[in-house]
Amino acid sequence: MSSPKPLLPIEMIQQQVAAALAEDIGGGDISAELIDPLERSTARVITREAGVLCGQPWVNEIVAQFDADLAIEWFAADGDQVAANTTLFTVTGLSRGLLTIERTMLNFLQMLSGTATLTARYVACIKPYKTRLLDTRKTIPGLRLAQKYAVHCGGGWNHRIGLFDAYLLKENHLAAAGGIQAAVGEAKTLQPEAKVEVEVETLEELETAIAAGADIALIDNFSIADTEKAVALSDGKIELEASGGIRLEDIEAIAKTGVDYISVGDLTKTIAPLDLSMRIIA
Repeated sequence: MSSPKPLLPIEMIQQQVAAALAEDIGGGDISAELIDPLERSTARVITREAGVLCGQPWVNEIVAQFDADLAIEWFAADGDQVAANTTLFTVTGLSRGLLTIERTMLNFLQMLSGTATLTARYVACIKPYKTRLLDTRKTIPGLRLAQKYAVHCGGGWNHRIGLFDAYLLKENHLAAAGGIQAAVGEAKTLQPEAKVEVEVETLEELETAIAAGADIALIDNFSIADTEKAVALSDGKIELEASGGIRLEDIEAIAKTGVDYISVGDLTKTIAPLDLSMRIIA
């Protein structure tokens, strides 16, 4: 089963692209002015390394906003595993325009593909287990839905989108609201349809969260031994999300314990862009 595709409002993509083009072009591309305004070319974009493609809607929108007469042809789709030296797409049109939008296209595509690629590496480690990989809110400001879409393309699952669509009651919330029992009770009164997740730091706090009727417990920085105890204690009464500085080399051992979810902030905050290149070929 794949994760539900996150909503990508076209207005959001349009705004992000418009801002990126304005940032890069400013008053005009003075380098492109060296080229004959009537010259036409075809450019090819390849990936120099293997990965998972992500970012087509942004590239298509860049072409549409800058010059609707540019013709783009894709040879891979978002979510596809692509080998090194694969041609991802070609775009044909006025040479000046191709060079002007090159960097903006590659910036979106390499960043989102990098996130999708890293996600796929984590997902591959836990594929034999029931555990689902979750992202977090540790995202680039203004690009959260884009990055969560990239996580989806890599086979991961999206946690809450923001502060508005689910409760996540952490240490400071619980201290200010009078403890786990009081906080969960108030949350269910105020937003009865919303999932209530509670951060717990000990097995005793997990027992309290179960008794309070929380839907999910975020077991923060638990050892493998304590994670196994937490799984046994939960026994279907509450879902468990393991979190806390989890790395690629750690994730399989955690999934083996039987937790429902593992959340990894590095998916969206530690980005190694996919190595892409554009070359004029005709």
